[in-house]
Amino acid sequence: MLCSLRRWLRALEPRARAQLDRDWLARVRPWLERRELFRFQRQPLARGVAAGLFCGLIPGPLQIPGTLLVCAWLRGNIVAGGVATFYTNPLTTVPLYALAFYLGALVMPGTQTLPAWSSVVPGGDFSVQALGAWMQALGTPLLVGLPTLGLVMSVLGYATVQLLWLGPALQRKRRLARGRSSAA
Repeated sequence: MLCSLRRWLRALEPRARAQLDRDWLARVRPWLERRELFRFQRQPLARGVAAGLFCGLIPGPLQIPGTLLVCAWLRGNIVAGGVATFYTNPLTTVPLYALAFYLGALVMPGTQTLPAWSSVVPGGDFSVQALGAWMQALGTPLLVGLPTLGLVMSVLGYATVQLLWLGPALQRKRRLARGRSSAA
């Protein structure tokens, strides 16, 4: 199954590169034509996933542009990076930010306590403004915890892609070694 996924991803490369012929991309075409940005191989995919997981914690509409810049810098796959940012959504933002707060509180000296929703938002009603006020109340531990969490998640994502990609090759190597040892 994993081999067929790899073949499918490699078949995407020509289609993704064909999209560069659009007129509105003429100015950035030389920058985008770097082959690593659309290569569906192990290293560019792993770098793209790592960039997407790191930049997924950037607030709001800056996630995808941030991922594009980091993928260009790291020579990672843009498509994998963009898809990897989708782990953040309205349902996961609050738990991820609370986790980032706790991670930042672990890294920072002193004791830090997570502010209760009801202490920041009188009445406890949920709105975008209430979420913004709660995030501001998280303060410095959140500012320290977000990049730390992003770094941890990007390293785990990079390692996961590497292991998933190399898994079938390692299994094949073990089978061949067992076959040689039993034949000898």
